[in-house]
Amino acid sequence: MNLSRLPLGLVLVFALASTCLAQGSQSPADSVRGNFADINRKILAMAKDFPEDKYDYRLKPEMRSFAEVIVHVTSGIVYAAKAGRGEKVKWDEIDPKGYTTKAAKVALLEKTIADADATLKAIPEDRWAKTVQPWLAVIEHAGEHYGQLVVYYRNNGMVPPESRPKK
Repeated sequence: MNLSRLPLGLVLVFALASTCLAQGSQSPADSVRGNFADINRKILAMAKDFPEDKYDYRLKPEMRSFAEVIVHVTSGIVYAAKAGRGEKVKWDEIDPKGYTTKAAKVALLEKTIADADATLKAIPEDRWAKTVQPWLAVIEHAGEHYGQLVVYYRNNGMVPPESRPKK
């Protein structure tokens, strides 16, 4: 994962800032927190909804399975939480073989999201200039994989949770 995409980061910061201005009272920190929560909510819904008997589905043999994508996205969330706490961190890929069932993968994702959310809430407003990059990079990363997971759904004749009619 390339975290040195400064131009993209600036575009995202400006986009977040304009969103904040349009919404009035929302700070950049609240905007990042909201975007982080939203993409993770969507991916967690997919992880819970996708049939366990299809968790090993791959679009192509050389690509990650649905389950491996879920664990890979979780690796990004772990990275952001550690960086957000000020830890010296590098991207460490979580081995999906350590999580053998759908329930284990969903539990890992839920725990990791909760940990990252707690970290996000604990970051003081004045530290956001130092901590925004790992969060923006991981939001972008999760968004890319969200799109990939949508294709896994569609290739299996299924409608992703976010695309279903709201009741």
